[in-house]
Amino acid sequence: MSRKKREDEKENLERWMVSYADFITLLFAFFVVMYSISSVNQNKYVMLSSAIGIAFGGAGNTIIQNENHPLPILLKSNRKEKVLQAEVKREREKMAAIGKDLMDALSPLISQGKVRVMQTSRGVNVEISASVLFAPGDAQLDEQSAQTIKAVGAVLKDVTNTVQVEGFTDNVPINTVMFPSNWELSAVRASSVVRLLIESGMKERQLTAIGRGANYPIESNATPEGRSRNRRVQLMVLSNITEEAKEVFLKNEHESSDIPDMVIESPESSANNN
Repeated sequence: MSRKKREDEKENLERWMVSYADFITLLFAFFVVMYSISSVNQNKYVMLSSAIGIAFGGAGNTIIQNENHPLPILLKSNRKEKVLQAEVKREREKMAAIGKDLMDALSPLISQGKVRVMQTSRGVNVEISASVLFAPGDAQLDEQSAQTIKAVGAVLKDVTNTVQVEGFTDNVPINTVMFPSNWELSAVRASSVVRLLIESGMKERQLTAIGRGANYPIESNATPEGRSRNRRVQLMVLSNITEEAKEVFLKNEHESSDIPDMVIESPESSANNN
């Protein structure tokens, strides 16, 4: 005898609450994840950002913290490079202006080939022949040579850059009571120039005196002409921004065309010779 079919169960009208509870649980989990993302550890964020930049061949990003924003604002490295390039351009133009003023002040000596002005990656270099400033084997500036240094001081007294004064000699030995060697002679000559620049209005903290002796010749000491060229005093107005740039020989509009140009050297050799 067949069993009677069970009567149809009544439909459960509260089944929707199961789905609703699952939805609420997922929504809660979603907001927990969103909150955790919005609370990024700043140090870890900076480390991650820099690591990603380096991994892709960049130099990382510059981070600026904004109090009104929960995350740091990232400035791309190319913007930083543009700012640096603008600063380098301004410094280069400033150095060129200083070089032009020095050339105007020393124009007569430049036309005679006794002074050379050159803009390099380090700054502006003024090379003055020792014959213009000192008698052979002496480090005393006479009145005429003092005027040359005063002309330089008048241009540089308002400049804030550091000025490095270096004395050089040829390789002919000297052995006197005052100058036992070329080291002493070159150092005292550089100090004499520095002292006169201070008297011309420059600040002591801007100036440095260095004696190079017979080192770093720019010509061969085998000839009288080469030795004369090696006996010199160099004033380097140092740039406030170090950059890699080609050296440019500054010409004076009054300079005679038959005066040979200085050999333009690489920045590395210039650093040695200066």
